[in-house]
Amino acid sequence: MKILSKIFSRTTFMVLMAILEILIIYSLLKWFSAQVAWINGALSLLSVVIVLMIIKDSRHLSSDMMWIIGIMLFPIPGTILYLLLGANMLSSKTFKSLKVSTDKAKKYYKQDEEVLSELSANDPEERGQFYYIAKHAGFPFYRNTGFDYYGLGDTGWPVMLEEMDKAEKFIFLEYFIIEEGTMWNAMLEILIKKAQAGVDVRVMYDDLGSFMTLSQKYAAQLEEKGIKCIPFNKINPIIGIIMNHRDHRKIMVIDGRVAFSGGVNLADEYINVYEKCGHWKDNVIRIKGEAVWSYTVMFLTHWNALSKTKDVNFEAFKTDFISGKTDGYIAPYGETPLDDEITAQNIYMGILNQANDYCYIFTPYLIIDTEFINALILAAKHGVDVRIITPGVPDKKLVWRITRSYYASLIAGGVRIFEYQPGFIHSKVFVSDDKVATVGTVNLDYRSLYLHFENGTYLFGSEKIKDIRDDVLETCAKCNEISLDEARSGPIVTFLLAVLRLFAPQM
Repeated sequence: MKILSKIFSRTTFMVLMAILEILIIYSLLKWFSAQVAWINGALSLLSVVIVLMIIKDSRHLSSDMMWIIGIMLFPIPGTILYLLLGANMLSSKTFKSLKVSTDKAKKYYKQDEEVLSELSANDPEERGQFYYIAKHAGFPFYRNTGFDYYGLGDTGWPVMLEEMDKAEKFIFLEYFIIEEGTMWNAMLEILIKKAQAGVDVRVMYDDLGSFMTLSQKYAAQLEEKGIKCIPFNKINPIIGIIMNHRDHRKIMVIDGRVAFSGGVNLADEYINVYEKCGHWKDNVIRIKGEAVWSYTVMFLTHWNALSKTKDVNFEAFKTDFISGKTDGYIAPYGETPLDDEITAQNIYMGILNQANDYCYIFTPYLIIDTEFINALILAAKHGVDVRIITPGVPDKKLVWRITRSYYASLIAGGVRIFEYQPGFIHSKVFVSDDKVATVGTVNLDYRSLYLHFENGTYLFGSEKIKDIRDDVLETCAKCNEISLDEARSGPIVTFLLAVLRLFAPQM
């Protein structure tokens, strides 16, 4: 029976459909190549036009280089493949629904102008960053009335359970990966109990992210338990660019009074119940107060796009807060491939460019374009202590090799690289000068920066930012600092890695 279940599994079906689609595309290419010369000529001319348009409109040319080189080397197949994928993106019902819902939700992000004026008066040098986040990215700042940073999933998870158990109105969860086990089963027990008590419980997980961890029928199983559930961007056996845009967010909102985010997915390796890649270094951030509203809106935006039942007025889920003691400012933000605004990268670059003393970075992957490389090196040349902490034990060896291919030029430019010896770094953090930080889901790679739906929490002026700084410094003590000699590789390996870097946007 196990053999039969594998043969007729969802994975097998998807693989067979993908192979079939590739064979159909190959047959079309063969047919086109056998036609009269004017078809070949027209497609060749079209390939040149497409390349010029890509170059003209590109916001991140390094990631588009794969298409440019592919089309130039193989004009006809490259052009047809590009057009097929592009048409799929434009015609995707999911993509259109997300775009409409995102546009409708913009009215709920309202910036208190008094708060923005306070920020600018407190630190005029950072005014541009504040203005960008609030006015152009469209995510308001709030007075910080409470956040807590947990440097391990192990310590953040019990706090998540504690807050979930207090829920009276609603619990919203949006995660890339959910997997049955110690972590998720403990959460599920609370969710079932709360749903039976009349609490509005909603779960959204990425269908591809949880492809190997949940069955195709899992959403229906949760619905039977009283939990509303939606798989985000359900996997389609037809290959298309929309499948590239995954929901990599990690968001939990409880009663509109508290929210959680960070790098942690809902699976056991994230809390070190078992070791997948050595010790798993991750984080959780808890937000309280008015800033929770932005995370509520982010969740409801995606839920409304994919659910048959729409929430007409998001304000029904808003909680009023009595002003209390404040400690700096906070701005939760989202990243989406639905617009031309590269919010997360601009926030990262803003922190880096404004740094005076230090800028410390946690990232599991380091696959960046020349603009980011130059910014890191320039900051180091300005005397800023720039440190990047990456995994010592990889989860994807090929991606790890590509990550390491960036070391030599960065180290030569004055950037310090540390590899976490006990295991894998999954945290995504920037912290600088004891005054600014961001904690979220955005890796320093093309997928997070340009393709996926992501989120982060921008923090400014809080004393607790030092907790994040201390976490980085304590982690550095468990790392191996990479020397320039260690980072260099031979000419053959260097060439092969250079080729692989062309395909890095799809890894």
